[in-house]
Parts: sequence; structure tokens; C-alpha cells
Amino acid sequence: MIAVLQRARNAYVEVDGKTVGEIDHGLVILLGVFHDDKEEDADFLANKIAHFRIFNDENGKMNLSIKDVKGAALVISQFTLCADWR
Repeated sequence: MIAVLQRARNAYVEVDGKTVGEIDHGLVILLGVFHDDKEEDADFLANKIAHFRIFNDENGKMNLSIKDVKGAALVISQFTLCADWR
């Protein structure tokens, strides 16, 4: 399992011109799931992301998690992250 995280003030996903997901302040997460990933892998990654200190505190230091800032997550399936380029 692999994830790419990006902080966002707001974000949305459109499919065929229709908005299918949107958030305000939070994270956009591109998620690639390998065929042999297990539920434990998903639990580990979710916990890691929830506690990852990627947001700025009052001093401008990246010291707050998505939970700390009460942010939202927009998770987008991105199977190309799992591609074998060899």
C-alpha cells in the first residue's frame, strides 16, 4: 500500500462533470493498493496518516496532525502508484 499526501485548503473530485467528493481544510490522499495488501496494512497506514504531523502550529512549525486541526480527508484511488516500471 502506498499513499501520497497533499495538504489542501479545499479540494474536489469530478467524474463526468459531476462532483463525487469534496472537502474543505484537510488532506488529499492518493492511495494505491497492491494485490497482496492486507487489512493490517490499511489499519497501519490509516493510523500513520491520522497522526502524521503535516499541518503548521501557531509558530509555523509542522507539528499538528489532521486530527489536531479537525481536517477532512479526500481519498482518491490511484492504482498507477503500484505500477512496476521495470
